[in-house]
Amino acid sequence: MKLTVNLGENSYPIYIENGILADAGSYISRIFTGKQIMVISDDHVFPLYGQQLLDSLKDYECHSLVLPHGEPTKSFETLPRIYAALLDARLTRSDLVIALGGGVIGDLAGFAAASYLRGVRLVQIPTSLLAQVDSSVGGKVAVDLPQGKNLVGAFYHPKLVLIDPLVLESLPPHFISDGMGEVIKYGCIKDAELFRTLCSRRSFEDLRPELPSVIARCVDIKRAVVEADQFDTGERMLLNFGHTLAHTIEQHYCYERESHGEAVGIGMYQITKMSEDKGLTEPGCAEQIRRALDIYGLPSASGISVSALTEAISLDKKNLNGHLNVVLLHKIGDSYVYPTDVSFFGSAGEI
Repeated sequence: MKLTVNLGENSYPIYIENGILADAGSYISRIFTGKQIMVISDDHVFPLYGQQLLDSLKDYECHSLVLPHGEPTKSFETLPRIYAALLDARLTRSDLVIALGGGVIGDLAGFAAASYLRGVRLVQIPTSLLAQVDSSVGGKVAVDLPQGKNLVGAFYHPKLVLIDPLVLESLPPHFISDGMGEVIKYGCIKDAELFRTLCSRRSFEDLRPELPSVIARCVDIKRAVVEADQFDTGERMLLNFGHTLAHTIEQHYCYERESHGEAVGIGMYQITKMSEDKGLTEPGCAEQIRRALDIYGLPSASGISVSALTEAISLDKKNLNGHLNVVLLHKIGDSYVYPTDVSFFGSAGEI
């Protein structure tokens, strides 16, 4: 299946197909006429899929950089190591960076590509469910600071995204659940039918036969949102449903307890409970979200006091001049941006 993100000169194709990784070279040749490629990956993904990718790129001079897996790698301190590798390989602005990995590698390699020599071509080959349905599409690249996630970043679109659902078969169950947090999000914000499909299954294994079409639906929703709002000033904010709380939960535990998708699940459920209590969301939505989280092994609570999170929320990049835009649901499949401030979250209780 082919989708195209139509952004004028920044347009790019997305291919979703079982087994496409083995044929990556032929797709890359359509958008790249240079000679050198740097593959940036991590020590979980590269041993599994690095050689398969390199075998498909035999017409090019390829280099590879393998970084430690995990969120701590997505830090400002990692960038000099990437820049040094690019310089040692003598990559020029006519060359290419391929991000082979999950969201951490996609964001990190993407930011390095955006900033090295003021920009070299980028291809995203996401290998986690979360990256396939969300972070590899849309052009957001970033690194984390100690004060919070994604506080240094850019909008930098890839030239191509290749999504191979078969690589998910090697993922531990934890990473599948992680990605399902974002899949559920898409159903919540834009597609009640997708949400019903997810809730009609007993588990991820029950959903697996439909995975290419589920991934395609999520990517297509993101494609449409990004086309309407490339720089995240309006409708694209809807993609942040659950994320205001999620980012602060992740930060509270130094990215070592809840994964991103788990934190998003908690954030979606807890903010929907709050908005239902305020009469801003149709009653029963939070319970529907909780049932969906249960099916795919995702938590709905973190046990953190709300007051412990409000300081981090005040530093969130979505908090502008004391005004905070939170994403709420009218009902499942129908979302909106609600202007407020940190007082929305109150100060008592746990989430």
